[in-house]
Amino acid sequence: MTTPDPIDAHRIDGAELLDEVAATITRYVVLPSDAALTAVVLWIAATHAVPAWNCAPRLVIRAPEKRCGKSRLLDMADGMVHRPLMTTNASPSAVYRSIGLTPSDPPTLLIDEADTIFGPKAGDNEDLRGLLNAGHQRGRPTLRYDAGSRSVERIETFAMAALAGIGTMPDTIEDRAAVIRMRRRAAGETVQPYRVRRDGPVLADLRDRLHAWVTAHLDELTSAAPSMPLEDRAADTWEPLIALADLAGGDWPQAARQAALTLLAELQDSTEVSLSVRLLSDCRTAFGAASALPSTVLVQRLRADEESPWQEGPGVGGLTVRRLAALLREFDITPKNHRWEDGTQSKGYTRDDFTDAWARYCPEPAEIGSSQPTVANRPNRPNAGHAGDGSVLRDGSNRPNDPSVPALTWAGTVGTDGTDHPPKPAQPTCIRCRRPLSEDDGSHTHPNCA
Repeated sequence: MTTPDPIDAHRIDGAELLDEVAATITRYVVLPSDAALTAVVLWIAATHAVPAWNCAPRLVIRAPEKRCGKSRLLDMADGMVHRPLMTTNASPSAVYRSIGLTPSDPPTLLIDEADTIFGPKAGDNEDLRGLLNAGHQRGRPTLRYDAGSRSVERIETFAMAALAGIGTMPDTIEDRAAVIRMRRRAAGETVQPYRVRRDGPVLADLRDRLHAWVTAHLDELTSAAPSMPLEDRAADTWEPLIALADLAGGDWPQAARQAALTLLAELQDSTEVSLSVRLLSDCRTAFGAASALPSTVLVQRLRADEESPWQEGPGVGGLTVRRLAALLREFDITPKNHRWEDGTQSKGYTRDDFTDAWARYCPEPAEIGSSQPTVANRPNRPNAGHAGDGSVLRDGSNRPNDPSVPALTWAGTVGTDGTDHPPKPAQPTCIRCRRPLSEDDGSHTHPNCA
């Protein structure tokens, strides 16, 4: 049996090698987009440069149903990543030991059928989820007490990991991952069947060349500081992939950055916001244009939305004034005593109480290409979307007053100059023909328009 010739890493064209990996994957799997293919190829290559990374990005391969190609895509990764460790189930202690045996050269964890571990019927599995979360960043070991030696054992957790399953993974894992949303092949989309004995050597050859090319540039990758189109944890996750794309050159640098933006946008569109952030967003809608609302009125408006989670129902109990205060307290928003224009006094909230939290957790998208003022600069006017008494205001407009909210009238709104002086009423007009009314008309319509 002849020994294969050693690979000359310096003669490898990185862009061509990544192109070859991409072409091989698409021979056996139909991916949902070019962005998804780019992310998978770069993630596979990144497993060969673990010593260079500060963060080990996760790869989440999820599908809405069976037969969407997620397991086959994981087979592709199994054939080309560095030191693959494939499993369909694993105890946290087994994973800890697998990584801890060789912390300087950890295996690449490949977890298939992850929905049986993290799915709705699988329990919390908090230990394994905590391990995968901690292992995303270098220097986050776990500590275990060894009763036999009466000592504390430090076990490393840093390793690359991919998970494939039906449905979403825990949000803390997807927040650290490039998420690939697979779909079933359509009519006309064909792939070749994959057989390990026949096709495995092709993947093994790519794996060896990837390893030779990447490890020859470890110093360069370790010191890389690529320009990132993302921020915060998303930037940490995508930095190794973009650094490899920059090293490869060709079309890969641009494709990697576009893939990062595309997949992150898809993830945000498909991710249900937390209950607390939903509450902040719903409070903004409930406020409308009011500058202040009593707590009871704010709760009434929140519960008036039939599609909101704030109504009464099994296991919900409905939103109360006390529960509202408890949820908002996490954002440093607390009710204060207010005296309303009708002379009553009660606890309530002002729009200013929410301004900072709205800007941080649920900012409104900017109005691109519009000459209209932004929400923050618009006059504070009553919102016609809330229930009112149907009356017409003295300026002739059809903006309704809301009798349930003290001081919520057009005459009591804040002026556009930022003072508490109300805007000057406009000339009253007929609500039917919109022509000016005279003081003698004594009605909101002209006699001949009634």
